[in-house]
Amino acid sequence: MLRLETLDADLDAHLDVLRHEASAVTRSRALVEAALVDGEAHYGVNTGFGALKSVRIDASDVAALQENLLRSHAVGVGAILPKTLSRTMLRLKIYALGLGFSGVSVPVFERLLEMERLGLTPVVPSRGSLGASGDLAPLAHLALPLLGEGQLWDDGRPAPAADVLARHGLGPVPLGAKDGLALINGTQFMAAHAARVCQKAQNLVAVADLVAAMSLDALRGSLAPFDERVHAVRPHPGHGTVAANVRRLMDGSEILPSHAGCNRVQDPYSLRCVPQVHGASRDALAYVSQTVETEVNSVTDNPLVFAGDGGAPVLISAGNFHGQPLALAMDMAAIALAELANIAERRTYLLVDGFDELPPFLVPGSGLLSGFMIVQYAAAALVSENKTLCHPASVDSIPSSKGQEDHVSMGAWGAIKALQVAENVERVLAMELLCAAQALDYRRPLRSGRAVEAAHALVRSRVPFRTADATFEVDLAAATDLVASGALSTL
Repeated sequence: MLRLETLDADLDAHLDVLRHEASAVTRSRALVEAALVDGEAHYGVNTGFGALKSVRIDASDVAALQENLLRSHAVGVGAILPKTLSRTMLRLKIYALGLGFSGVSVPVFERLLEMERLGLTPVVPSRGSLGASGDLAPLAHLALPLLGEGQLWDDGRPAPAADVLARHGLGPVPLGAKDGLALINGTQFMAAHAARVCQKAQNLVAVADLVAAMSLDALRGSLAPFDERVHAVRPHPGHGTVAANVRRLMDGSEILPSHAGCNRVQDPYSLRCVPQVHGASRDALAYVSQTVETEVNSVTDNPLVFAGDGGAPVLISAGNFHGQPLALAMDMAAIALAELANIAERRTYLLVDGFDELPPFLVPGSGLLSGFMIVQYAAAALVSENKTLCHPASVDSIPSSKGQEDHVSMGAWGAIKALQVAENVERVLAMELLCAAQALDYRRPLRSGRAVEAAHALVRSRVPFRTADATFEVDLAAATDLVASGALSTL
């Protein structure tokens, strides 16, 4: 069982087992071999593909059929994926084939394992999948090096697969019946992106609570809206979790009691409604993570290979390749993550606006100095970009293959843009982090909660307190690295 929290380690363990014991693959392949001689038409084994499903293929051409499939479907375009994402695709594909319901041939499976062991990672373009019938174009590029074609990553750059393989003493692997189809049917492009989104989201929900707590104290806000009784009467799980997190993060604050008798009756929503907004995103992202974890442990091939009565082969054409579960989950992930940035940008605005006696734009002598003014502009630009990226991909569908594939998920695009949203959220939270740390320094000598002070110290270890205008590029990069690293989420 693969778990998102430990996905890389779990894949390492499972792939190591498969290198020594792949009996499920052997059994599944034997069923495909038996199907080849039973006289029946089996989709993609001895027939054409898509709208060509009724075209029978001669037994002497079944290998050529599979090779032609990889070549004809490798039509991906656009920027190439980072090597880490392509490697995750490869590892997820091996894991799914190893479950033993795809019928891939043993030599092909062993070559995939060998490529993974040697770190031979295919180069995969980022655009071209409809998110149904499998991630056909990206997975075709992933599989082309088996034929000695396509590209592999080599010393940080794409290189012809044939040259890289030759240096490792490897040549092309002949494909057997169904091999090509088993390789390109699947949701591994979407799933690799989705797993990365979930891993980032797990970090971001924790960082969002921490940075909100830092802003709350820097803006001398009230902890009353985080009272346990408030959330007990509206018991959405995320609400209570966020409120408890903020109470813990603020524990030990000297700033809170310093303004206990002030005449501010209520804080702005971006402070007062942190449990409701952050909590709703947490609950939505919990659904997303459950869906993605189910997907990475699933077989998304077609047709699926089973043993029937007496061990006879049963090949069932179905729709496990359809990306709708991931498409909906990635649309929801984008929206849930974007809301963390939306409310963070509003808190950033309060921080630079001179709220509660803070100096305008968080520097002395504003006017001559612009201070953190444009940090908020940049945050506003990113949250606006996110709003466009949150248009749901899953509501779209364009028929393909002469109408045979008449509904598609568009989940590949949904996954790509969900990851873009997650990266934008990292930057927006980093911007709030910078401003909140700067604002807290104006509340000295009073100290904030112990965890907030630990976060402030981490920021100051990388970014100095600013008393004059500076090029913020370096500060933003350092803060974004700190957010993305996970160091803040463990406080």
